[in-house]
Amino acid sequence: MLVLLPPSEGKAASGDGVPVALDGLSLPGLTAARARVLDTLVGLCRGDEDAAAEVLGLSPGLRGEVARNAGLPTAGAFPAGEVYTGVLFDNLGLATLDEAAYDRAVRTLLVFSGLWGAVRIDDRIPPYRCSMGVKLPGLGALGAYWRSATATVLPEVADGLVLDLRSSAYAAAWKPAGELVARTATVRVLQERDGRRTVVSHFNKATKGRLVRDLLVAGAEPKTPGELLDALLGLGHRVEVAAEGTARKPWQLDVVVTEVH
Repeated sequence: MLVLLPPSEGKAASGDGVPVALDGLSLPGLTAARARVLDTLVGLCRGDEDAAAEVLGLSPGLRGEVARNAGLPTAGAFPAGEVYTGVLFDNLGLATLDEAAYDRAVRTLLVFSGLWGAVRIDDRIPPYRCSMGVKLPGLGALGAYWRSATATVLPEVADGLVLDLRSSAYAAAWKPAGELVARTATVRVLQERDGRRTVVSHFNKATKGRLVRDLLVAGAEPKTPGELLDALLGLGHRVEVAAEGTARKPWQLDVVVTEVH
C-alpha cells in the first residue's frame, strides 16, 4: 500500500541540526529536480523581499517566511513527520504510534511537497514555505514541473494499492496512470445530518488523518480498493463506494460522518 498525503501549510519552528542532504532523501530519482527547486527558491528569497512574497502568495503577516526560505541550505533538518503540523498530521499522530505502526508509516506514506516533490516521513528536511500552486521563475507552475519528474520515479514504488488523499493542487504533481489507475482509490468525506449529506471541507483532513492512523495501528495493508473498503468497514468506519474504478478513473470512496471535529 502507498498512501499519498498533502503537506500542511503549518510547519514546525526551525531548529538547530544538520542541514538537509539532498542525496540522502528517499526517491533518489527526484534529487536533481529537488536541487533545481531549492536553488531557485533560495535565490528568489535572497533577492527582493516584496517580489518573493508576491510569488509565494504570502500575506504581510507571513513575510518572515521569505527569510526562512533564504536560509534553507544551512537550516536544521528533521524528520518530515515532525515538520508538518497541520490538522491531518495532528490526527495521524505519528509521534504516538507504536514501533510497528510507525515502521509501516515510514514504508507506506508519501507526503507531496512543492519544494521536495514527495518525501517519506523519516526524510530529514528543514521547515519551508512553498506550496504546489506557486510558479517559480524559470521553472513555472510546480505542479506541472513535478509531474514530469515523478512520472518515472513513483510508479517504481507503487506496487500495490494507491490510496490518494491529496488535495487537487498536490494531485497535479503525479497522477497514477496505466494499470495503476485501477488500484488507486480516492476518498471524499461527507457529513450526514437531518437526512442530508454535504461535502466536508476543512475537517476532511482530520477524518483522513484518523483513517490512515487506524489502518497503520491495525496493521492493515490492503492490496486493492475492494480490500481497502473491507478494512475500513472492519475498523468501524462508514464507507460507501461512490464510483468503481475503471481503466481511466480511480475508485472513489465516500466516508460518511455525523460529526466533524
